[in-house]
Formats: sequence, structure tokens, C-alpha cells
Amino acid sequence: MKPVKVGICGLGTVGSGTFNVLKRNAEEIARRAGRGIEVAQIAQRRPNPQCDTGSTPITAEVLAVADNPEIDVVVELIGGYTLARELVLRAIANGKHVVTANKALIAVHGNEIFAKAREQGVIVAFEASVAGGIPVIKALREGLAANRINWVAGIINGTGNFILSEMREKGRTFPDVLAEAQALGYAEADPTFDVEGIDAAHKLTILASIAFGIPLQFDKAYTEGITRLTTADVGYAEALGYRIKHLGVARSTDQGIELRVHPTLIPADRLIANVNGVMNAVMVNGDAVGSTLFYGAGAGQEPTASAVVADLVDVVRAMTSDPENRVPHLAFQPDALSDHPVLPIEACESAYYLRIQAKDHPGVLAQVASILSARGINIESIMQKEAEEHDGLVPMILLTHRVTERHMVEAITALEALDDVVGDVVRLRVEHLN
Repeated sequence: MKPVKVGICGLGTVGSGTFNVLKRNAEEIARRAGRGIEVAQIAQRRPNPQCDTGSTPITAEVLAVADNPEIDVVVELIGGYTLARELVLRAIANGKHVVTANKALIAVHGNEIFAKAREQGVIVAFEASVAGGIPVIKALREGLAANRINWVAGIINGTGNFILSEMREKGRTFPDVLAEAQALGYAEADPTFDVEGIDAAHKLTILASIAFGIPLQFDKAYTEGITRLTTADVGYAEALGYRIKHLGVARSTDQGIELRVHPTLIPADRLIANVNGVMNAVMVNGDAVGSTLFYGAGAGQEPTASAVVADLVDVVRAMTSDPENRVPHLAFQPDALSDHPVLPIEACESAYYLRIQAKDHPGVLAQVASILSARGINIESIMQKEAEEHDGLVPMILLTHRVTERHMVEAITALEALDDVVGDVVRLRVEHLN
């Protein structure tokens, strides 16, 4: 059987890794796929010394790969929204299958892309778009197909996890660790997507769609970054038996779907709380299977290439099958997607960590407790420290039971209006992941 011909667009970190893995493991991959997979063309803007492409034809015109009649599968690894979207839609229109690692493209334009792919009877595979080499999309879409998924929670950005791990382990400040992350190549010169939760929200949008059978709705995901976290809060969380992680949470409730990324306190004895450095982990809770944990490298040249090549193998296996009998892109049949709404953050529910800076006066704690109680917020535990020498203020740290965000915001507004409370109340969400 003649080999499947692949065009790789983008020969950066992941593109070169994909080429190298396909070349190095060609025999093993062919045994798994049932036929050979041959890179027949590469689109790249500049040479990559890490990748010896040999005699493989190379072009600087990305769209030329989508128009090449010899190419069966286009691998999109250029990133971004605009050119990547044009490339993928051009490839689909030309009847070519697509493999992509582009989480932003899928999260924002996936609904359009999948609709076009169905019209043309082609496959769009995107395992590498979430959590690098961890096969969590395949697990959610196929391995857990018997389950009603209750919630998904993940550490799905390695840069943020590296920063928080360093802050906890070494007591370093956020700006200090961010500078090191940039020097090591973990963070971009502009780290906004990583530290403000946008990258994680792209990935969480995809996971939520597959988990709950809803259309992709990135514009409704709530994002909150880690730039304002202090070593004091990291330390207080540790003293209370928690770790702070930049967590993506998608939960199905009777009212709708929670879709949120934010710093989160997790009990220190949870496995996911002990995922450190640049590693990723995703927990999935299903009604039949209970809780499962998927852990591994969330980025990097060959871990991500592993997922890209796995998608290529899946495409080769399925490309001759009846399109109606293939695994749906978003796990559920396209005409069976749910219109269950994505909730605004005000309607989401979680427990909370509060840090209040108060004047050293009697009765302050009673006022705080009264404000919380009036809004139906129960206190789980309180830690009160000695007055700080430099300003005489007393840090009060509280953990609450679960409550809606709306009620917590009302309570914080009332707390900050107290004469004895100084500055803003620090608020972090708590998830026990039971």
C-alpha cells in the first residue's frame, strides 16, 4: 500500500520534533498505521539547524502545501489565528485531512473548522493542542465515553506552574521567578497568555466541549492571572495545608457549565497539588469511573510531537473509513451537542480563601464574621497572625465553605468598607476536588 503523504507547515520546535520522530520511528509508525507516513513537503520561513530535512521539498509559501495535490494530510504547526485558519480551511476545502497543535485556533475557530470538515468528509485531529504529550483528549473522547463527566480540573500551563512551584519551594517573588522563566525559555518576552490564564483558557475550552458535549465557547471562559500572587499568600496556604495552583476548572451543574481559570488552593494531599515545575496534569471525574488523573509533559519538542504523530497515525487508520462512522471531533454527534449555557463567573460556586489586613482593635473578627454570616457564608477555619511590625496591621486568614461568587463579592465589598479593614481583601478560590 502506498504511503500517506504529509505536508508539515512550520518547522519550529514542534515541527522539527514531528519530522524527527516520523523519521526516527518510521518503521514502528508504519506497523501501527498499516502503511508508511512520508513527509512530502515542508513549509518554513527560515531553516532550523535542529532538523536535517535532507531532500524533502521545502517552500516558503504555507498555502502551497494546502494546494499541493500530492499531499494527503496537512500538519499545521505555525500557530496563531489568522494564517493558520486560512491554511486549515484551504486544506479542508481541497479535501485534505488536518492535524494541528494550535489550541487558540481550535478554541476560537473550531466550530467553523469542524463544520467545514464534516461537509468535506475529512478529519481534523488536535490532540497536541492540549497538555502536550498527555493523551487527555483521546481519553475524554473515547476512553471515558461511557461516563457522564462531572468535572474537569487541570494544571494546563507549564509556565504558570513553574512560577508557582518556585514561589512555594524557595519563597521567591513573582517578578523574580518570571524573569528566570523567560531566561530559560519557559515564558515568552510577552508572557501575558501564560500568566493571565489565556493559554489555559484556550485548552480548558476544548476540554469542556469534549467533556460536556457543548459547542466551543472561548469567549465565555473566565480568566484570572497569577501576577498579583504574593509569597505571603503562598506561605499562608501552605500553613493551612493547601497548595496554590493556576487551575482550569470546568464543571457541569444543573444551572449550566462553569468554565474558569484562576489561582486556586488545593489540599496538599491531592496528587494534582504535587505536580510541580513545568509539568501538566488533568483530573477528570466521571459518574462511573470516579476520578482519574492524567500527568506528563505539557509542552516541549518531542512530547508535543508525540501527540502530533499519534494524531497522524489515527488519521491514516481512519481516512478510508465512512465519515459517518468516525469518532466525532467533539466526542458527541454534531447534531446532539447541548445548549446547556456557560455560566458567568458570578453564578459559579466555590469555597474561598480570604486574607484581611485589619487594625489591631477588639471586635474586628466579630464584625467580619457578622458580614459573612449575613450573606450565608460559613467559615471553615480562621488563622490570625501577630500584628506586623512595619504597619501594626493584623493579617486575618479565613477559609469559607462553598458559596456563589456573587455573594462573596458582596461580602468583600462590605468588608472593605469597615473602618478597621485596611486595603483590599485578598480573595482566592478553593477547590477540594473530591
